[in-house]
Amino acid sequence: MMETERLVLPPPDPLDLPLRPVELGCTGHWELLNVPGAPESTLPHGLPPCAPDLQQETEQLFLSSPAWLPLHGVEHSARKWQRKMDPWSLLATLGAPVPSDLQAQRHPTTGQILGYKEVLLENTNLSATTSLSLRRPPGPVSQSLWGNPTQYPFWPGGMDEPTITDLSTREEAEEEIDFEKDLLTVPPGFKKGVDFAPKDHPAPAPGLLSLSRLLEPLDLGGGDEDESEAVGQPGIPRGDTVSAPPCSASLARASSLEDLVLKEASTAESPPEPPKPLPQEQWAIPVDVTSPVGDFYRLIPQPAFQWAFEPDVFQKQAILHLERHDSVFVAAHTSAGKTVVAEYAIALAQKHMTRTIYTSPIKALSNQKFRDFRNTFGDVGLLTGDVQLHPEASCLIMTTEILRSMLYSGSDVIRDLEWVIFDEVHYINDAERGVVWEEVLIMLPDHVSIILLSATVPNALEFADWIGRLKRRQIYVISTVARPVPLEHYLFTGNSPKTQGELFLLLDSRGAFHTKGYYAAVEAKKERMSKHAQTFGAKQPTHQGGPAQDRGVYLSLLASLRTRAQLPVVVFTFSRGRCDEQASSLTSLDLTTSSEKSEIHLFLQRCLARLRGSDRQLPQVLHMSELLHRGLGVHHSGILPILKEIVEMLFSRGLVKVLFATETFAMGVNMPARTVVFDSMRKHDGSTFRDLLCKGRVPEMADRAGRRGLDPTGTVILLCKGRVPEMADLHRMMMGKPSQLQSQFRLTYTMILNLLRVDALRVEDMMKRSFSEFPSRKDSKAHEQALAELTKRLGTLEEPDTTGQLVDLPEYYSWGEELTETRSLIQRRIMESVNGLKSLSAGRVVVVKNQEYHNTLGVILQVSSNSTSRVFTTLILCDKPVSEDPQERAPATPDVPYPDDLVGFKLFLPEGPCDHTVAKLQPGDIAAITTKVLRVNGEKILEDFSKRQQPKFKKDPPIAAVTTAVQELLRLAQAYPAGPPTLDPVNDLQLKDVSVVEGGLRARKLEELIWGAQCVHSPRFSAQYLKLQERMQIQKEMERLRFLLSDQSLLLLPEYHQRVEVLRTLGYVDEAGTVKLAGRVACAMSSHELLLTELMFDNALSALRPEEIAALLSGLVCQSPGDPGEQLPSTLKQGVERVRAVAKRIGEVQVACGLNQTVEEFVGELNFGLVEVVYEWARGMPFSELAGLSGTPEGLVVRCIQRLAEMCRSLRGAARLVGEPVLGAKMETAATLLRRDIVFAASLYTQ
Repeated sequence: MMETERLVLPPPDPLDLPLRPVELGCTGHWELLNVPGAPESTLPHGLPPCAPDLQQETEQLFLSSPAWLPLHGVEHSARKWQRKMDPWSLLATLGAPVPSDLQAQRHPTTGQILGYKEVLLENTNLSATTSLSLRRPPGPVSQSLWGNPTQYPFWPGGMDEPTITDLSTREEAEEEIDFEKDLLTVPPGFKKGVDFAPKDHPAPAPGLLSLSRLLEPLDLGGGDEDESEAVGQPGIPRGDTVSAPPCSASLARASSLEDLVLKEASTAESPPEPPKPLPQEQWAIPVDVTSPVGDFYRLIPQPAFQWAFEPDVFQKQAILHLERHDSVFVAAHTSAGKTVVAEYAIALAQKHMTRTIYTSPIKALSNQKFRDFRNTFGDVGLLTGDVQLHPEASCLIMTTEILRSMLYSGSDVIRDLEWVIFDEVHYINDAERGVVWEEVLIMLPDHVSIILLSATVPNALEFADWIGRLKRRQIYVISTVARPVPLEHYLFTGNSPKTQGELFLLLDSRGAFHTKGYYAAVEAKKERMSKHAQTFGAKQPTHQGGPAQDRGVYLSLLASLRTRAQLPVVVFTFSRGRCDEQASSLTSLDLTTSSEKSEIHLFLQRCLARLRGSDRQLPQVLHMSELLHRGLGVHHSGILPILKEIVEMLFSRGLVKVLFATETFAMGVNMPARTVVFDSMRKHDGSTFRDLLCKGRVPEMADRAGRRGLDPTGTVILLCKGRVPEMADLHRMMMGKPSQLQSQFRLTYTMILNLLRVDALRVEDMMKRSFSEFPSRKDSKAHEQALAELTKRLGTLEEPDTTGQLVDLPEYYSWGEELTETRSLIQRRIMESVNGLKSLSAGRVVVVKNQEYHNTLGVILQVSSNSTSRVFTTLILCDKPVSEDPQERAPATPDVPYPDDLVGFKLFLPEGPCDHTVAKLQPGDIAAITTKVLRVNGEKILEDFSKRQQPKFKKDPPIAAVTTAVQELLRLAQAYPAGPPTLDPVNDLQLKDVSVVEGGLRARKLEELIWGAQCVHSPRFSAQYLKLQERMQIQKEMERLRFLLSDQSLLLLPEYHQRVEVLRTLGYVDEAGTVKLAGRVACAMSSHELLLTELMFDNALSALRPEEIAALLSGLVCQSPGDPGEQLPSTLKQGVERVRAVAKRIGEVQVACGLNQTVEEFVGELNFGLVEVVYEWARGMPFSELAGLSGTPEGLVVRCIQRLAEMCRSLRGAARLVGEPVLGAKMETAATLLRRDIVFAASLYTQ
């Protein structure tokens, strides 16, 4: 027992007591102050009066409260101090950049300086705030890493730099000028001007002098070589050819002077050559990974990096292209070795003394890659939202948002960049953050090569083709054929120790589906199901059961896997709460040995030692420690970040045997297991259940099964807690393809402002180059060629004659076109209506009009539906073909529409013997619905028609039902040449749509105009109409092509105009589109740019304390919905209402400008559920005491505070930009108050 000694202290001195006596003047009274120190006394009469400070009095009287000043007598209150004139200051000029430089001239062999010469320099006036060129001088060293929001980005690769003419004519309402017809040729005051019309000057016949010049270079065989050398050019050696003068370049050798003269004087034009089709541009090049690379080490004798193993074929193919500085897209299965490609690019950049940026979608993957690459290369840095390690390194690891900010801010790191590696490219499908990937790919400069790493995706070639066209460089696509470790899929139906062997194979490692295993699982499940459950059938939704049933299922499953040596296992559970429940229910298990427990204990102690004492006693930390000692682990967004890293590291060491995780674990974090288990096939997304089948995420999660080099196969198990799923669903889930790469491009205010502040960049160009516009923009070259051909063809057409009676021919043509479009619109509305579809039943007579049939009567035989619309099987009249071969039939001659054809239908009548056919019509093929209904037997007619299509029954006559229907249709066509009466859309079908009513009125007006046209009475009407029709059709096609090539065809262009109007209304940009101060402040914000800028300019934050500002801003980053609570201070309650009021005002402006987001939806994006938690945390409350303030999981609280600290830093930079040092200091203080303890504990991967 330790002995204790009593310390003997000397008696305290009176002056050491925490008291200070103060004598109050001459009164004899004393006071004791609770402050240590010597005695003091006050003056008998207090302090003497002193004159007030003149500056303070002036500021108080004239600046703080100037209301007392007279309105008109300011000459005595305000004075003007005359500026001291300094004429010599006018002579001072700023130094201009030197336009030239001295360049040394050296001897090519010895290197000795022979002299100097002056060389003119280009682009000497460039700067980071005026130019996008890489030739501009670097910015300050302090801004070399992150750049500055006021700097310009570097010019994006693959984008044509605009000329001076383009920049000068780029206005909001750009006027189109025809440089052939609209130019002025007569100057003011002159009667005549310059005639620019081309004139044909006949070529004069060559005279004797011209013939002598033409014959000079011809070798007529006279003279010898020596003579030709003496007469010719002296400096040309023998054997070289002397080039002829330009006038004889195209002259062929002639046998006589007459032939020569005739050829020279001939002015006959040769027929124009047909335009050559443009070569097919192939930007995505697939690489064959099945053929071995035998000469790999001959092509690369000294690789930049070597591994302890032999690289696979696809890795060697990728390395060969990296050596050629090509861009590659590697789509490989999990654990196939995509990281090898990234490692070689990093080593290659270090060899070239350049830099590499490795981007990842999530912060956890960035930290993990930092540890791996630092152990391999050493010179590696990390840049995330809250960590900045070794920013000067040659390889920088960061998130995609950080790289986007560096690109927009013109970071000088981009200058030295050789490679950008995009890991987990399939994350572009994320609805919230996928747009960041597209922005970065568009904004990367031309000198940067791209490496894309992704899981297997079905449209890798399409995505690579988009990037290739975007950057105008070929992208080599390298895809693996099969997984390195094949998978086996099983169904597990057990729920007790007796049934732990109920594991049924469905899909083997060769890809064969076993139906016997499926039926065996169904039978095993039926044996234990109650009779009541069996009556609901196989379509009954799968019952998940309660915690007790789940515990029995997992106990039997883990016992089976432990017996088969198939641990470790990852159990994907699609709910954070179920993860915690299932792990807690298995605390009776003990899956680790004593040595493993000791290793886990030491690792936990070492990792948790960096936390403060109260943080080490958090309930989640204690519970997770207990689970880890038993070999269990939990991984989801509600877990503290340091605990997630502990779980990941222990799992990678094989010490965590069973890991319960959500689907986010499958994204990025490289943690393969022996077995993967799916707890369910359905996930609740907050409102409804959604199937995993339609998300395409199952292959990505299943790929975590099987460790390369350790397991021969990977095991995937689906738990059947209730009924066994349908076989078709299981087949799609196990053998289905992963999700395609889809564009999530959307417009944000930050993107718009960042591009508007740079005159040379346009938002339209960004939209045009997005992946969403790729399908419509990839044929631009073909559209341009077709437009040029049509323009040339239009110039060769003869103008139609519109004189005399043909004066209204153009109007007649336009009336007919408008009438046809109006009727088509009405017919579309009819086909979309319920009554219109009801009228189209079997027996209804309709008018058919499409490419094959023109105003032909038909009767509907059958109505069916496909995946997109309804299909009407119809019996149609037609001519009996003279020839059976469709190619031998005479083509239909173009008809000239007269008023009878336009106003009525002018039904088709067979010219010879009448025939019939059966066709499947779409709703757009029906031109009119008549009032006539025939009694037909559709089934018999279809059966007879299909039988007569067979060769041996082709000569058989049709049955009586067919003959009767054809005769009735022919009788109707003869009785109503202009078409039988049709159903009126308003009176008969009860359509009250405004467009239908107005369309009917407009159609009747057009019919009257067409009947009164005079051009139809001219004998030249047909010929001139065809000329006009051909010209108008070409012009219409040209307008369509111009529209496809213009910005007006962009899908997001209307939304862009609406958002620009919002910015203009709020004062972020002016009428000319120039970004104002508020817009430049918004560019510095990472999110919620409009709301934060409005709060700053409204002084809503300046009067608050730092902890109050942080608490209010938590509503912008919090992801957990909830109310702020009633325990908040009044200041915070008022602040919350003010933030909501500002958000409401912005939402109203958006609605007024046409955006489809309602005010309630915009305000609803704010979640103030963690205001009290953040407020107490900023005031210094320990994290262990925050749990009682909110029911939000600890991991989400940490994530909210981390994002809040990033927002505070953004606001600090914006405050400095706008000149608000007080607010900037408060934001700096707020960020400092937030950054402490477990919330900002350093990542274990960076230690």
